[in-house]
Parts: sequence; structure tokens; C-alpha cells
Amino acid sequence: MTGEPKVRTLLGDIEPARLGVTDSHDHLFFASKLLPGEELDDPGAALDQLVRFKAAGGGTLVQWTPYGLGRRTGELARLSRETGIHIVAATGLHRAAHYSPAVLGAVADDLVRIFVADLTEGTGPAELPEDLRARQRAGLIKVAGGFHTIDAHARTTLTAAAVAQEETGAPIAVHLELGTAGLEAAELLCGTLGVPADRVILGHLNRNPDLRVLRAIAGTGVFLAFDAPSRANHATDWRLTDCLEALVEAGHGDQLLLGGDTTTATARREVGVPYLLETLAPRLAKFLGDDVVTAMLVANPARAFATSWSR
Repeated sequence: MTGEPKVRTLLGDIEPARLGVTDSHDHLFFASKLLPGEELDDPGAALDQLVRFKAAGGGTLVQWTPYGLGRRTGELARLSRETGIHIVAATGLHRAAHYSPAVLGAVADDLVRIFVADLTEGTGPAELPEDLRARQRAGLIKVAGGFHTIDAHARTTLTAAAVAQEETGAPIAVHLELGTAGLEAAELLCGTLGVPADRVILGHLNRNPDLRVLRAIAGTGVFLAFDAPSRANHATDWRLTDCLEALVEAGHGDQLLLGGDTTTATARREVGVPYLLETLAPRLAKFLGDDVVTAMLVANPARAFATSWSR
């Protein structure tokens, strides 16, 4: 890789310091067959979320919606221009359950090419002018583990992500199903496949708040994302502060990221993107300190999502 680290947003590569306060994992657009009737597909509602996020001090939102799940990067780019919020989009592939067999069959043997093309050529339709596609490049590879395991699909997608990462330098974000198999994902990516630990972000770790496991994951050097605040029936808010405090005390404060992970229309109505800055961050700051929480929202994302792009 060459050059100074940059964050690849939908409107171009920027200096990490320009990110400002960052929601490290969220969704403005998302649609899955597992969530019928809960699609995030309303540009007006997405605009409202961004306006409120900006009013609360937000500067950047990282959307983890991968290939084939309604990521709508053209709309995201328009919203970014309209609001001034930087947006990082994702390529990659989610768990198999989110896709039809036809879609999986069509891409199974072509994942590396798809990932690299999204990162370097743009995510827009091929019929768009080349310069427009280039302004819609993904800046992140999002893949997923299985529940308590790295199943065959996960192993395939994580392996493809590692190859694409080596070719481009892009960071890899991993959905951990209910927060499980984080150590297994880190060991596969960073151990077996040789991905630098600081290029890996593991998500949903608040959903499985086992402090021994969390400390072991942090010991690998990867970034740890705590997201989906106030999600019903998950071990989120009431254990979140204790988990973050324990990791900070263990010396891992510079690896922690915060996000909202709004994936359904219901979640948007009840909590939504602005909750991270309007409610959660001030609450955490009372117990952890302003400097610690600011690092999770500003300094840490600036390192996690920046890379010396080789292409």
C-alpha cells in the first residue's frame, strides 16, 4: 500500500481527521427477506435521521449494508451532499439466510471480483458514466460469522474479504451473530488469512457480554464495535457501560467503536440513528469520562476506517 491513510467515502477519499464524530455502524437503507415489512427504503426518513444526527454533533455515518440488501449508494451520495455528513458505504456479503439461493448462486464464485470492483470502480450500475460510478465507491468490506461458529458460508465470505483486503487495503467489518464467534473470526482473519488486526472490526460484541471473551478478542488487536443500543431482548444497554469500562481498564480503550445498527423501520421509529449522540454518548460519558467516549466516537474511527489504499 502507498500514500497517507484516507477514508473512502461515497464522495471521495478524505483525511481521517475530517470524519469528526462517527457512528461506526448503522444503516440508512437495508432490506432483507428475513425482515418483511421492515425495510429501510425511504429517502425522506433517511434524510431526517441524518439531519438529527448532524444537529447532535455527528460528522460521519458508516453504513454496513452489503451487496444485495438494498444499500442504495446513489441515494446515500445524494444525502451526503445535501447534509454535509460523510458516508462510508460497504461491499461484502451478509449471512446466507438474508439471500435467495439464486442470488447466492450467482455470486458464489465471483466474490473477490465483486468486492474489489465495489471498492475501486464504484457500486453504481454499470450503465452509469464511469466518473459517477467512481464517486460511489465502497470504503468497507462487510461479512458475517455464524452463530457460535464460522460456518461454511462465513468461511467462504471471510476468505474472499481477506483477498480483497490484501488487494485494496480496505477495512473488514464482521457481523457477529448475537455477538458470538468473535474470537474465531479474529483468529481466521488475522491468524490463518493474514489480515492485519487493525484492518478488522468485529461488530455486535455488546450482544454477548462475556468479559473474558471480550478481553481475549481485544488481545488480538482488532477493533471492537459496540452497537445496536436498546435493541429489545438483547443484552445491550444495561451491560454496555460495564463492558466498555472493563476493556478501557484493561488498556483497550483505543480499539473501541460505537454505533447504532438501525436495521428495521420499527427500530428507526423507536430509537433510530440520533439516539447514539442524543442519549447514549452523554450517558456513557457520565460514567466513563468525556475523553474516553470522545475517543470511541472520533479518534478510534479515524484509525479504524482509514487505510493506505493501494487501488
